[in-house]
Amino acid sequence: MQEARIIQNKIELQGSQLVLKLFVKNIKDRDQIKEVFLVKEKITAMAKNGKPYLTIRLMDKSGDIDAKVWDNIEEVSARFEKNDFLEVTAKASTYLGKMQLVISELRKMPEEDVDLGNFLPETERDINIMQDELATLIATVSNRWLKELLDGFFMDPELIALYRIAPAAKGMHHVYLGGLLEHSLAVASLVDAIVPLYNGLNRDLLITGALLHDVGKVREMLFTRAFDYSDEGKLIGHITIGVEMIHERTCLIPGFPTELAMQIKHLILSHHGQYEFGSPKRPKTIEATILNYLDDLDSKINGIRTHIRKEGELQGNWTSYHRLYDRYFYIDRSEECLPEEMPAETCLQPLPEQPKLKPAGETAPERKSFHNSPFEKLKAEPSKTGNLDLF
Repeated sequence: MQEARIIQNKIELQGSQLVLKLFVKNIKDRDQIKEVFLVKEKITAMAKNGKPYLTIRLMDKSGDIDAKVWDNIEEVSARFEKNDFLEVTAKASTYLGKMQLVISELRKMPEEDVDLGNFLPETERDINIMQDELATLIATVSNRWLKELLDGFFMDPELIALYRIAPAAKGMHHVYLGGLLEHSLAVASLVDAIVPLYNGLNRDLLITGALLHDVGKVREMLFTRAFDYSDEGKLIGHITIGVEMIHERTCLIPGFPTELAMQIKHLILSHHGQYEFGSPKRPKTIEATILNYLDDLDSKINGIRTHIRKEGELQGNWTSYHRLYDRYFYIDRSEECLPEEMPAETCLQPLPEQPKLKPAGETAPERKSFHNSPFEKLKAEPSKTGNLDLF
């Protein structure tokens, strides 16, 4: 068991000494650990007995975990701030179904002593390949105004440097470096899957909306440390920022059609769909309606998959409760059952024996029906059905 866990961790070479990096996802109940993490959140709270305690949300690229400090809170809290790197000595334990750490010692680590690549999650896709896909996709846009607008955005070195590595959100979906680019390309792919199914859709407008609907997140989000919102993001938000960016870019293109600019802005303003989801406007064009649903579809698929992946080490077929989706999710483990982990006979149950076909001309025995079957009533009144073969 210990060997399997070592394989899952990252081994780094520091000088001539091999150092085993223990990631959050590999922490087990009752582990005694001494490891470096990034401080995602830091909160001082009060216990029921009136004694203060410190809750620290620690993270690395594999996930995050709650940690508690129960003693000397004022002195310990003064040693570090959010977004610092901490080396913690702690014991892991399961509390209310979730893993947490109880810290006995901690010290702030200088940035130069840590490998930054260990602490921020990143897309599993190659960002350079995705950027090439972005350029290829833009080249397929035939409307000269939309093509020039997209070129203005994505040929800007400062903007593309941020767009290619920004996360798509802080906690809902695509919460990793490269998430914004990955999500935008996925929505564009969904656009190309939908457009051939319905006549009259404006594909160029939809592709533009797919690539620009979240462009304001390059200014809304902070992502050089633990993902957070900028002051501009908190005060204005990515939707308004995105509309401002589009307005600025269209003003730089002489003769850009006013109505086309208005339609693009409407896509951005309405892509969250409903007022209660932060959408300043509800979709009022067919393209805006489609963009809203495709954006929601891709974000939910990614969010659910990420939640299920985090639960992969738990026993049973159900995840923990997902607060944002307000439900539990079922985990289908049928393809995860490996021979070395579980005997094959416990994974693959024989299929029930199928009834043999009767020879031609032989009448099959009459099957019993449910007592309230609606089909029995239809058989009794064939004149009302017209053609029972529909069933």
